[in-house]
Amino acid sequence: MSPSSKDPRDLSLNRGGGDRDSGRKKADFSNVTGGMQSTADRADNSAPRPGPDFSRVSGGSGSTAERTGEAPSESTYIVMKGDSLSAISKKLYGNANRWQEIFEANRDQLDDPDLIQPGQTLRIP
Repeated sequence: MSPSSKDPRDLSLNRGGGDRDSGRKKADFSNVTGGMQSTADRADNSAPRPGPDFSRVSGGSGSTAERTGEAPSESTYIVMKGDSLSAISKKLYGNANRWQEIFEANRDQLDDPDLIQPGQTLRIP
């Protein structure tokens, strides 16, 4: 199928030298200025209203954690139903083979790495 005269592939730009552009002047925007006006009603019709007053706004944060002055070197994990030390290790470290680190950190409460209970709080080194 051959392109019709309305086919965009047939269109081209005529850059100078063409009959249509000869004798035309370029637009002169040197005297253009900008500004803004509004038809919005003002309360007193004389001066713009002041902006919002944020002078009494304050911010802060709080925590129930005890401050020790040092960053904690360990955290804790509460065992959920179906958890194993390797699953916890995979979840926290991205590597299931690091389960022994968790076991060693909790030797005071774990005798067997396969016997952890839901609700148990483990130290995570």
